[in-house]
Amino acid sequence: MAPQKLYRTVLWLGLALCWAAQVSRAADTPPPRDGQIVDEQTVQLAEALIKELEGQVPAIRSQLAQITIKRITYLSDGLKVKGYLVAPVNSGGKLPCVIYNRGGNREFGALTDTRAALRLGSIAAHGYIVVASQYRGNAGGEGREEFGGAEVDDVLHLIPLLESLPQADPTRIGMYGWSRGGLMTYLALARTDRIRAAVIGGGLTDLAASIAERPDMETEVYAQLVPRWSTERQAAIDARSPVRWAAKLNKTTPLLLLHGGADWRVSPRQALHMADALLEARHPFRLVLFEGGDHHLTEHAAEENRLSLDWLDTYVRDGKPWPSVEPHGD
Repeated sequence: MAPQKLYRTVLWLGLALCWAAQVSRAADTPPPRDGQIVDEQTVQLAEALIKELEGQVPAIRSQLAQITIKRITYLSDGLKVKGYLVAPVNSGGKLPCVIYNRGGNREFGALTDTRAALRLGSIAAHGYIVVASQYRGNAGGEGREEFGGAEVDDVLHLIPLLESLPQADPTRIGMYGWSRGGLMTYLALARTDRIRAAVIGGGLTDLAASIAERPDMETEVYAQLVPRWSTERQAAIDARSPVRWAAKLNKTTPLLLLHGGADWRVSPRQALHMADALLEARHPFRLVLFEGGDHHLTEHAAEENRLSLDWLDTYVRDGKPWPSVEPHGD
């Protein structure tokens, strides 16, 4: 064989082998999946900020010493969605978990490093792995939120995310949602039985009532975020009003409803009407209405925190069964 022909043969053979190796490596690499973390960054709060936070939470320094805070990017419906992962350090053994559903919309109410340290951190320091989504389209994530539409998947895909964490016990998952995050919690509980218990504070349960109470919610939020609002308004209201479909909620998930009696953002009547719907559906729940409490229960923060953690400890961490909700007794 002529040297030039031999050279071409060897060259083509080498290229073929390289292509075959690349194909083999591609075949061995699992495809991206929903819930997969594709990026994470550890958060280190500045000393000046920690000193400032000590005015709000005197124990913040010791709390931060017990946890790690990470900004994460994970996949949901193929989109790169932003969130937070907060976990205890040096725990040893598998830990119970909490999915935290933030309130607000777009950048209003979005989680920040400070909010993650304060709110998610208090739960994590108590012994839980806490994960939260910013919802698609927010904080630099891909896609567009729909205020209770497709981004409910962003919440549900946190379940396989927790399953991928060696430290997490995915058989013990709780959920915690405030305001719009309460609505997200209800929507998630209509689609999964994986949540052992949930805490809902200042929860939005009736879009029609919220529009009557605050017309700006329709013009500034719902009409701007909910797809086809102008043509499918009533269907969108019904789909995002759990007071109308309480019977669809997973009945093995007991609910703790917390609401301030002086809440102007979400009327306490929404909690009362939801409680009535839950009673009708014979769904296990407890309602605590705080006298004079605002939307964030600012005046009752210590009691709210204690009640929430007790609820999670009882039904998520310890797996206590819920008492019968059927009429009984003397």
